Amino acid sequence: MSAGDTELTPTESYNDAMTDATIEMTGVRKRYGETVALDGMSFSVQPGRVTGFIGPNGAGKSTAMRVILGLDAPNEGTALVGGQPYRSLHRPLTHVGALLDADALQPSRSGRNHLLWMAQSQRISAGRVDEVIDMVGLTGAAKRKAGGYSLGMRQRLGIAAAMLGDPPIVMMDEPFNGIDPEGIIWMRGLLRSLAAEGRAILISSHLMSELEDVVDHVVVVGRGKVLADATIEELVARASHDTVTVRTDTPAEAVTAIQAAGGTAAITSTDCVEVAGLQPRLVVEILSAGRVSFSEVTSQRANLEDVYLQLTAGEAEFQAHSDARRRR
Repeated sequence: MSAGDTELTPTESYNDAMTDATIEMTGVRKRYGETVALDGMSFSVQPGRVTGFIGPNGAGKSTAMRVILGLDAPNEGTALVGGQPYRSLHRPLTHVGALLDADALQPSRSGRNHLLWMAQSQRISAGRVDEVIDMVGLTGAAKRKAGGYSLGMRQRLGIAAAMLGDPPIVMMDEPFNGIDPEGIIWMRGLLRSLAAEGRAILISSHLMSELEDVVDHVVVVGRGKVLADATIEELVARASHDTVTVRTDTPAEAVTAIQAAGGTAAITSTDCVEVAGLQPRLVVEILSAGRVSFSEVTSQRANLEDVYLQLTAGEAEFQAHSDARRRR
């Protein structure tokens, strides 16, 4: 730090950078030799919500994040953070915080010294270093060499580094990796709170169950292209089958009543009928009007994993086959 520089407090840096908390990728193409990693990818990440970034291995997620952070240059298209290319940002950690690789550290440094080195490069106070260490729960291990940290501890250190500049934009690649159940609960709360503060959050993960509990919006990619870009509610609604399950002691009577009302019904077991084309409330009304006894009427709703599997079917670069046999 030069003699004329002054350290900025987290509040000052955060407020200065909050003018445009967005990520915008437009028509980005990226090749590595003959391999097309990104094929005209376009999507946006808006402030005030957590955006999930999902797709199979080789879909282009990591490449897209590297392009956003200026680590790789696109062959075509633009990637902007806060309306600017990352490389043009002054003190970039106060604009964008990122966790791409928890192992990107000097193992002989302590966790605190690793963060101090980053802070000094950005004119961020040492006090902020201690704040983020406490935020991620590493106070007791801050003076230990980072090379001796467990994977979960390295993840926490990476999250501390991402939050060091109190940025309005946060990007994390597989942040749940290696974190224990208590840590996963903490991570969910952290992501929700960051979005509630008006920040733009982009999270890539293969753990659909963890993403579903925290994301507001989802961008699904495959083979370098965007396959879907919508709220999680919209995607789940699209993937959900309009199927209703009826439990009844008189399945034949239930089928007759449903078919008479214009629905499609089939007996699937001795006490179960599957109904298509009718909403659960209407099914209840039809059965009640026809004096057909039933014990249960439930709708079949998809989850984020169902959405993911439907959208990415055939898009995976590597696929295993359950009927494969080992050759001797």
